[in-house]
Formats: sequence, C-alpha cells, structure tokens
Amino acid sequence: MSTSAQIGVTGLAVMGRNLARNFARNGYAVAVHNRTVAKTNALVEEFGHEGTFVAAETAKEFVAALERPRRLVIMVKAGEPTDAVIQEFAPLLEPGDMIIDGGNAHFADTRRRERALREQGIHFVGTGVSGGEEGALNGPSIMPGGSVESYASLGPMLEKISAKAADGSPCVTHVGPDGAGHFVKMVHNGIEYADMQLIGEAYQLLRDVAGYSPAQIADVFRTWNTGRLDSYLIEITAEVLSHEDAATGKPFVDVVQDRAEQKGTGRWTVQIALDLGVPVSGIAEAVFARSLSGHAGLREASRGLAGPTAQRLDESEAAAFADRVEQALYASKIVSYTQGFHEITAGSDEYDWNIDLGSVASIWRGGCIIRAAFLDRIRAAYDTRPDLPSLLSDATFAQEIAAAQDDWREVLVAATRQGVPMPGFSAALAYYDALRAERLPAALTQGQRDFFGAHTYRRTDREGSFHTLWGGDRSEVEA
Repeated sequence: MSTSAQIGVTGLAVMGRNLARNFARNGYAVAVHNRTVAKTNALVEEFGHEGTFVAAETAKEFVAALERPRRLVIMVKAGEPTDAVIQEFAPLLEPGDMIIDGGNAHFADTRRRERALREQGIHFVGTGVSGGEEGALNGPSIMPGGSVESYASLGPMLEKISAKAADGSPCVTHVGPDGAGHFVKMVHNGIEYADMQLIGEAYQLLRDVAGYSPAQIADVFRTWNTGRLDSYLIEITAEVLSHEDAATGKPFVDVVQDRAEQKGTGRWTVQIALDLGVPVSGIAEAVFARSLSGHAGLREASRGLAGPTAQRLDESEAAAFADRVEQALYASKIVSYTQGFHEITAGSDEYDWNIDLGSVASIWRGGCIIRAAFLDRIRAAYDTRPDLPSLLSDATFAQEIAAAQDDWREVLVAATRQGVPMPGFSAALAYYDALRAERLPAALTQGQRDFFGAHTYRRTDREGSFHTLWGGDRSEVEA
C-alpha cells in the first residue's frame, strides 16, 4: 500500500465516518479503518465519490498508508476501548507521529495517555469535537489540546474542516497542553446541560403557569430566537415543541416519557468542579434534574404530596408573564456561562494550561450545540479584559442582569406559588445573590466547625488563625 493519505480515521461509527467524509470533502486523502472491515468497505462504496479514501483492513496497512508525520484520528468509545486502540497502533508509529483522540474522553485519561506517549516521542492530541453527527460532517467546533508542535502540523487541517463563525473565523483553536482540550469540551457539555435545563424550565413555566400549548410555546421560542436568546438550542426547541406525533396526533412532547438520560460529561463537570472548589450550582442542578427524572418509583410515590392549586393566567397576564420568563431565562443563562468559564479558569490554573477564554468563546460561536449569538459578546468581554474575574464583572452583562433581576425574581415567586419546580432558575439567582452579598453565613459555619472540631477561624480585624476554647472559659487562642 502506498503512503498517500494525509490523515487517517479509525473507528467508523457515525461520528468517525462523518469526520472522515468531512476531511475528504475538504480535499484531504483519508485513510479509513475499522475493526469490522465491512464498515470500512461500506464507507468507501457509499461515499467514495466525495473524495479520496484509502481503505485499510489491518492496523499495519492503515499506518503504512499515512504520510509522515502520521496523523491518526481515533473515534471509538472513551475508556478502555480507546486504550486498546492506542496499544494497538502506538508500536507501529515513529517519533513525531501523532494520535488524535476525538472522543469524549475524561481529561485525566488524556493527561495520562499524553504523558505515556510523549515518552515514545509520539504526540497525543486530546480533541473535543462538538456538533454531533451533523457537525462532524459539515463542520464542528473543535477543541484540541496537546503540544504546540502537533498543532502546527494538524491545526491547518482542523481549521479547514471546522465550522466557521459568522465572521468567517474557524471554530477551532489550540486550547492548551495535554488534557486542556478535553477539559474544555467537558465544561462545554456541562454548560449544555444547564442551558437545556433552563430552556426546559422556561417551557414548563409557559405551559403550567401561562397555560400555553406546546404549539404556542414553539411560537414564543421562535420569537425569542430573533433576539438576544438567538441560539441553536432555542431554535431546535421550537421545532421539537411544534412537532406532532404521527401515530396519535398529540404534541410530540406529550408522548415522550419525561425521563432524561445522560452520557456522563455533565456529571464529570460537577465532580471536577467539586475537586477544584468551584461552585457550578446551575450545572449541578441540571445534572440532578436529569437524575431525578429517572427515579420513576420515587416520583410515583410522591405524587400525592400536598402542594398549591394551580391558577392559570388570563391572556394578557400570560403574555406579560412570558416576557418575564424571557428575562429570567437570559439572566440564568449568563450565570451558567459564568460558572462554566470560572471552572475553565480554575482548571487552567490548576494544570498550568494558560487557556485563552476569549478564544474558547470564539470557537463555540459555530458548530457546537451551545452556539449562540451572545458568545460574540463573551469573546469580546474576555478579549478586552483577559483577567476578567467573572462575566458578571463585565459592565454590559451586569447591566443586563440588573435590568432583568426584578422579572427574574417575580418569575420564581410565581413558580413557587404555583408549585412548579425551578431548580435551574433558582440556583442561578441564588448564585447571583451570593456573589453580590457583603456577608454570607459562612462565618457562622466556621464558628460551628471550630466548636465541634477545633478547625479554627480567621478574624476580620487581625491576621492569623484562631481557636476558641468552647468547653472552658471560651477564651481565644492563636492556632
């Protein structure tokens, strides 16, 4: 087999197949390989007209087909399957070659793999790819980590196949060393969880409080999508809500079980945030909401619990309420992104990645699931002030939250009175209020900890750590 392919893809399920086609459509010769040879042959037979594919039946044939430095993209399940593929291919590679993991790997695994392969002179590029199967084919948002040298070789290819923002910029950047790319993709997915939960809560408010039908709510979302909430998720929400089930004629959302599943990246976002000491309460509530939805027995046993009697609004009240829900949704969305970018900052500091937050916002403007118009403003905020402590510290976002806060609070009051659960909206507002509070009850918490465990405390009027002798004369000693 001749050395003719500029890049190779192994693992030809939907994402891998579409990514290979994307490379081929953009003029690259692509080596393709799958453990099941039939998938390789099917890809070439069905899509061979789209570009140059080099089919390989074995790992040796696959590697032999790649020009140096070899660029080998792995598109298999995260975890042990990825390790197995690396163990199969790494002995066949040479120093300077690179393995690109385009799956949803845990960033800690990526750091481990990068470290091990670096000792062999092989570049390991943990790469977040967002946009689903359509994005993989037509242009995803791409978040590669790894060495600067690997990006110099691989970057131009990724830039060519990536989504393009409205200004034509490719939605890809070198995020940082080792696991930085997969870390940022993890947080991206955490924000996605929060975004979807907030949209779901807005839907429930419009249905259970305003009394709108799914079709009417679809129209509301279409209107919102023409303004500051313009985003892919708002757009598809309108499509889902307007869809009728062919078998029953009922709204589609009424024939789907209200049990939301998850693949794990949202959970990882929360787990790692706990490790880093970063509050991502909005993302956490979104993860817990999905978990709660799946506990069918618990929910069934609790349906008889007391609650308020729902009071539907009249037409004019409902329209005014919908406007307030838009304000609450937008404000809560800003908080979700604030928490996500805080976690990226903390991860970057912890692992010395030096992640450019403006660049991250820039590459999320197209291709990915959370693409939204206001990411342009997030990018501008971080470009103007790379040391911005929080999105809420940006003057424009702060002004918008100030303008929205009264409606935000009123929406939550209405939801509470009607007994409509709003974990995402509530967590976002609580986070906002906690940040702006001059004093929190943490002083009392620390006093309690000192009382039962001699954990010490710090004073407001002088330096040092102190402990009160609670069981004796309650005198204070310096710890």
